Amino acid sequence: MHDIEPYYNWRHIYVSEEDEQSPFYGREYSEFEYSLTVYNYYIHPQWDDFGSRTLYLKVLEANYTENYVIIELIGEWNDAIENDIMTLKRDVIDVFEKQGITKFILIAENVLNYHSGDKDYYQEWHEEVSDEAGWIVCLNMPEATQHDFKKAKINYYVELMNLPNWRTYTPFHLFKKIDNEIMQRLPL
Repeated sequence: MHDIEPYYNWRHIYVSEEDEQSPFYGREYSEFEYSLTVYNYYIHPQWDDFGSRTLYLKVLEANYTENYVIIELIGEWNDAIENDIMTLKRDVIDVFEKQGITKFILIAENVLNYHSGDKDYYQEWHEEVSDEAGWIVCLNMPEATQHDFKKAKINYYVELMNLPNWRTYTPFHLFKKIDNEIMQRLPL
């Protein structure tokens, strides 16, 4: 796991630690000192700790004009024991919502599994963004993890999508592709 870095080809467009509106503004990273772990496995030091012991993230893009954010995740999403959704919602999502962000893309291809807990934070988040014509999309979650997500009925609040070639897009074009697909699904 220590070899899996957050996607870095968009760093010329956006860097979360340089964004004064980001919850990760001012963070400094080491390329050599590995201190974050998912259980007994070290992960790359470029991932951001937001308070979970098993789930980490990297904000790849926050666009305050178009009101979207792209966040890449790694680890185990554990709502049963760690209540990761509460920590994610309060310490990251709420910060972006206060800046006008209403559309969230969560890249979850490195989320190894999901353990369900209370749905209240998902419902709250969904209601907040829906009131502003927003949405939440979880992109490329592994099949086994998707199964657990669907079993807990979290997909009622978070749209699951697969787009294996997401890295070939710019952040804006990825956002527009997902936004267009979501808008086509909405009833008129």
